[in-house]
Amino acid sequence: MYGYRIKLITLVVMTMLFWQAGMASADTWRLQPAPASSDANQGGQDEQWKPTSSEGQDKFPLTVARIKELVNTGQTEAVRKEFDQLKKDFPEVAGPDLDAFIEAELLFCEGSFTKAVRAYDKLLDEFPDSQLAEAALNRQFEIATAFLTGQKKTVFGIFQLSRYHEGVKLMEKISTRAGIDAQIGLKAALALAKSYEKRQKFNEAYLKWWEISQQWEAGQVGKDTITAMARCKWATYNKRKEGKKHLYDGSGLVTAKSYYNKLGLLYPEDAQKIGADEILKGIDEQLAYKQLSIAQYYQKTGKDQAANLYYDMVINNWPKTNAAEMAIQAKENIH
Repeated sequence: MYGYRIKLITLVVMTMLFWQAGMASADTWRLQPAPASSDANQGGQDEQWKPTSSEGQDKFPLTVARIKELVNTGQTEAVRKEFDQLKKDFPEVAGPDLDAFIEAELLFCEGSFTKAVRAYDKLLDEFPDSQLAEAALNRQFEIATAFLTGQKKTVFGIFQLSRYHEGVKLMEKISTRAGIDAQIGLKAALALAKSYEKRQKFNEAYLKWWEISQQWEAGQVGKDTITAMARCKWATYNKRKEGKKHLYDGSGLVTAKSYYNKLGLLYPEDAQKIGADEILKGIDEQLAYKQLSIAQYYQKTGKDQAANLYYDMVINNWPKTNAAEMAIQAKENIH
């Protein structure tokens, strides 16, 4: 009986994951659709298992589909009744973990997202090995995505406050709980890294991309992390005001250059698509100008020997840059 229940709950989970890919009704939920993961929809279903009757085989997915529609339209009471009927018609799925999941789903259905997150946490804490754990994490991912993309909360019935920081904390929790090596953990980490970049929090984005790269060195994700880390390091430097950039630490430029070079070595076609060669020329120009500005400072303060050393550094290390041409001309004025 226990094995039968596990197999039936597996079918529930597969259907729940399908719900998330088909989430609609933005007017009711104010949520964005969660990206469907092909890995999340594979495995777990025993192709050899069959329900006790063809009637049950047909009725179960229809019942779940009906619940899905009711959840999508925010009909909480109807959802509650359908879940009760589901447990009556299919007693094999009944259990405390399913009850905890239903409680969380009902809160999600009525739009009580903070309470729903806590209810999903309760399920995950008390039943970490439940077949419904991944479905709960995916629901939390939907909520976190909504928070990161602008969903607000009303305070005192008047004020609309951002829930961005709640979304950050929730994504971090999902990633930590599942692990970045798991698909849902990876999804959460990627969503957070991209959100940081969108808000121009490039240092935070770089650290998150770096964290992802420690678990996903190869494949598309590994390629994306190299590109993103290069992009974030370069953007951190370029975010500063024109005319002031050279006054800041240039180590980020060196790091960005190393990642763009790595991308060119490992994935030359992708490097070409993003114009990595031109970007590298720009980085060299910035590095050269940074040293040129130091030389100019020494020259202005009468320290010609130090100025010459820096001018020579620019000319020797970045010979094809505009800064090198300026250094050559500047040296002619030193007596």
